[in-house]
Amino acid sequence: MRLFYQKSIYIYLFYRSLDAPARVPGTDPRSGMLRPVAALRSVPALGRMFAAASTMGTRVEHAKHALRNADAVCFDVDSTVINVEGIDELAAYLGCGEAVAQMTANAMGGSQPFHEALAGRLGLMKPTRQKLEAMMSDHPMDQVLTPGISELVKSLQLRKKRVYLVSGGFRQMINPVADVLAVPHSDIYANNLLFAADGGYAGFDEKEPTSRAGGKAKVVADLKAKHGYTTVVMVGDGATDMEARDIPGGADAFIGFGGIATRDAVKAGAAAWPKGLVRVRVKVRVKG
Repeated sequence: MRLFYQKSIYIYLFYRSLDAPARVPGTDPRSGMLRPVAALRSVPALGRMFAAASTMGTRVEHAKHALRNADAVCFDVDSTVINVEGIDELAAYLGCGEAVAQMTANAMGGSQPFHEALAGRLGLMKPTRQKLEAMMSDHPMDQVLTPGISELVKSLQLRKKRVYLVSGGFRQMINPVADVLAVPHSDIYANNLLFAADGGYAGFDEKEPTSRAGGKAKVVADLKAKHGYTTVVMVGDGATDMEARDIPGGADAFIGFGGIATRDAVKAGAAAWPKGLVRVRVKVRVKG
């Protein structure tokens, strides 16, 4: 005789609004120098963040329901999966951190179209392959994971919810992060730096949807159409993440992430913007 039992599953989302100003925590733009990873440990660990604070948002219960029933969850990477902005880390390494950090803030706050900001930042930086490889050797991106993200992604994957990384950052910097999270490279949607034969900067692949305004929204809509997903949730900190909800066939819910940086426009528009850790209880029937 087959027995059925109820198993309670808790999915933990790491969300917190810090009191610090909304700036990239991984760099000091005044000096253009990277701060050591240890300086980022003030971000509370997942297990200690459950929540005292209330959850804000325009449709909180809708967001929780969507997460429970999601076929897939798409995560932004910079200031969400990792607790820095990758492009700003590279800019600091190249000595132009302050100017690029301001461009990033403009792009993420929605005051400038993303593709314009991307071209402007890269045009200023002109990163070579050699400099990129040296920066990633000295400051590995998989060492700046947001506390708790590994557990969250694993929990989602165990519940057969497919996890995608959808980012305006660069594949070369995201691949190591995906490896740690056991996310296949085929489930990364991000920009791609191009280099000449001698390693010199040769632009970026403009055919990548995430290189253009509305690119994340297009990725989510295409994933739903391709795989027949009924419910997809987008999680991120920026205006380009929230756009994924705002087109036909796009994300069914957008959950704003305020644990690293707070963008006022995103906070105002997110279906859910938890101040602390959100615990979502899901009942699953398991054969045993």
